[in-house]
Amino acid sequence: MSNELWRDSALGLANRIRIGEVSSREVVDAHLARIEEVNPHLNAVVRVLADEARAGADAADRAVADGAELGPLHGVPITVKDNIDLAGTPTTSGIIALAEAIASIDAPVVARMRAAGAIPIGRTNLPDLGLRVHTDSSLYGLTRNPWNPDVTAGGSSGGEASAIASGMSPLGLGNDIGGSLRNPAHCCGISSIKPSTGVVPSSTVIPPSESSISSQLMAVEGVMARRMSDVRAGLLAVAGVDSRDPVSLPVTLSDIPTGRPLRIALIADPPGTTPTNAGIAATTRAAADVLADLGHEIVETAPDSWLRALELWSALLLGDLQVQKPLLDLVMGEDGRRFLDNADAIAPDIDLAGWVMVHMARNGVAKEWSHFFTEYDAIVTPVWTQPAFAHGADILDSDAGARTVDLMRPILPANLLGLPAAVTPGGLSNGMPVGIQVIGDRFHDLACLSIGEMIENALGILTPIDPVTN
Repeated sequence: MSNELWRDSALGLANRIRIGEVSSREVVDAHLARIEEVNPHLNAVVRVLADEARAGADAADRAVADGAELGPLHGVPITVKDNIDLAGTPTTSGIIALAEAIASIDAPVVARMRAAGAIPIGRTNLPDLGLRVHTDSSLYGLTRNPWNPDVTAGGSSGGEASAIASGMSPLGLGNDIGGSLRNPAHCCGISSIKPSTGVVPSSTVIPPSESSISSQLMAVEGVMARRMSDVRAGLLAVAGVDSRDPVSLPVTLSDIPTGRPLRIALIADPPGTTPTNAGIAATTRAAADVLADLGHEIVETAPDSWLRALELWSALLLGDLQVQKPLLDLVMGEDGRRFLDNADAIAPDIDLAGWVMVHMARNGVAKEWSHFFTEYDAIVTPVWTQPAFAHGADILDSDAGARTVDLMRPILPANLLGLPAAVTPGGLSNGMPVGIQVIGDRFHDLACLSIGEMIENALGILTPIDPVTN
């Protein structure tokens, strides 16, 4: 039985542990064995916490035996991206300079996962400082996609996605300022959510502990899993205000309305400079057909300011990177510096007056989208307009930065505007997963998950899988 435990969902495992069908120690050992079996092919888990996880599992089993009150994820192993503080381990952010930067306390999301009963089992890979959509770290090396070892696992939470898709973990923690929870979900065929800004607290004790302006406005912590129900459980476990994060909010999250059909905007080919891959567009339309078959209204339309939102996202993030580039160049690896050079080349030239105008324009776009969501309950799009690209294609030449932003154009407005966006697999196109994104109004995070779960229930899940090897 233990050999099959890594195939189960996080909530499924928690229930089996709760009723005594299996022990947490068996579950943890099964996942440790799975890591030992498949991680050499993928390099997704960069630090295995075997002793700590087994000790946590033994404590979890004692709690079950004692009849103690159990959390919703009691005894379930999880993985944690290597730029999120986990006490007693380094928060490396994938760079050599932070290889020994030991966190003294857990980040709020880790502490809350532990409070829900989860047990950290490993740390996962990311690109240098999380600044690429391809996971290749100067400290830990390349993470491979379990579907195809020659293409990207996505980024920056690529290690998480590769680990979850291959059964090394049922649930994981990542973050997102430019699709970093959603890019790898698309590439690896799993589910995730970028929460509304402020819903999930973020904090680190590793310098620099102060966030840039773009991070304050657009970066979020989030959850990844193979099933939407697990993503929901993880989100509810980590959400809520925390004194360590002044951006965090004590909000109530909204789910879908009852008693009427939903009205959903479909954008199968988001506005941009190049057409969406035909297979991805067709898969997105098929996901919308699922919702139509359930009685919901599908309208092909998009907010008028979609392209303007992309421009403003670029101005905010790339403007911050321009200011920080002299320092970043000191700690980034060679590929990371090439990424920064490409980003610098496409960054708009903005003075102080221009920076003020960017923020005013962002407010105008937010108003338009807020009105849009008075007419539509959600927006359904692909995650990327293209399938997972070959390793290193995002820094291949001087035009790679512009090409990468273009293929990411479905995901960036949600970051700019602080909107929730959930991802679920819609199926395969040419043998690779296609992620379907559901964007909602602010704090309608649960509604995005519910709509994603409708798609999942009809189309099924794609993982866990054994990694394809050359």
